[in-house]
Amino acid sequence: MDSAWLVPLALAFGLIVGAGVVLILLLSMRRGQRAMDVASTAVPDGVDQVIDALESAGVVLDPSNNVVKASPGALSLGLVWNQALVHPELVALVDRVRRTGDAATQELELARGPFGEANIHLFVRIARLGARYILLLAEDRTESYRLDDVRRDFVANISHELKTPIGAVGLLAEALQAASDDPDTVRRFAQRLTKESERLARITQEIIELSRLQAADALSKPDVVEIDHVVTLAVDQNRVAAESHRIEIARGGDKHAEVYGDESLLAVALHNLVANAIQYSPEGSRIGIGVNNSDGIVEIAVTDQGIGIPEEDRDRVFERFYRIDPARSRHTGGSGLGLSIVKHVAQNHGGDVRVWSQPGNGSTFTIRLPEASRAPVSPPAIATLKEA
Repeated sequence: MDSAWLVPLALAFGLIVGAGVVLILLLSMRRGQRAMDVASTAVPDGVDQVIDALESAGVVLDPSNNVVKASPGALSLGLVWNQALVHPELVALVDRVRRTGDAATQELELARGPFGEANIHLFVRIARLGARYILLLAEDRTESYRLDDVRRDFVANISHELKTPIGAVGLLAEALQAASDDPDTVRRFAQRLTKESERLARITQEIIELSRLQAADALSKPDVVEIDHVVTLAVDQNRVAAESHRIEIARGGDKHAEVYGDESLLAVALHNLVANAIQYSPEGSRIGIGVNNSDGIVEIAVTDQGIGIPEEDRDRVFERFYRIDPARSRHTGGSGLGLSIVKHVAQNHGGDVRVWSQPGNGSTFTIRLPEASRAPVSPPAIATLKEA
């Protein structure tokens, strides 16, 4: 063969071989990329940002049920731990969606976290996210369930509370008719009828006060309130009851403390604390009302020498209708709303109420309120005090 043809032939052969090598390399790279795509834990574009922006719980799972992305809400609810779903119920739902391809929704009651004792109520939605991933969304409805329970308990409790005095009034009215010829019996029944009607009126008034406190405009027109005057009103309202039990009411502490708010509501709150102290104190004992004004906080403390509150009851004494001793409360005419009213009054004034107690040695209830400045205050300023 002529040597002149060898050089072009060699060049052509080299080009063919080089192109083949390049093609093989490209095919290998594509296979590798597909393998990396299959093995990758990266979620589809944009999903990361969506999950991060969710206020509710959002979780993305890969084919092995590993959590590749979880929103802050999912972590705070304790749905994810150690890159996996905590609850078998959620895993079962995810597997069903992956198997059938159909989205699923369900309401579940689950423990909060892997070691939690408190339960949470979730509305869960699960669906496919592309070909590989599963998206789980969960809406926390725990507070909604709690409010439903509170409403049911309130209706049940108020029905029970009203039933007793209403029934007594009916029976006493019948007894009065039957004893119309006996003046002494009529007088005795009339006294009991008056007592039951007063109890019914008191319960009704406390329900009205509690409803008012829970309204959005409870402090629509706040004003500067002198705490000395509030204490005087509470003492005067309870003076007769204290004297009938030979209980001394002593007052002291800082003078001229002022807060912004509603004087009548603050007087009701302090009256309830003093009335409770009288009911649960032994005859011949002493009740103290002290006012302390320091660091921008006005504290009004009511201290008694009564029976005290067991530790397990202290967190619940401010619940509506909760009674430590139901038999004693009904005997004294208590409705179980007094301390709940105190709590709401304090909160509406931007403060709180605290309790210290030792069984057998008495209790101290302290209302803490922001001190008033000398400048006028408007309703938005009250909201600011609440937030502070």
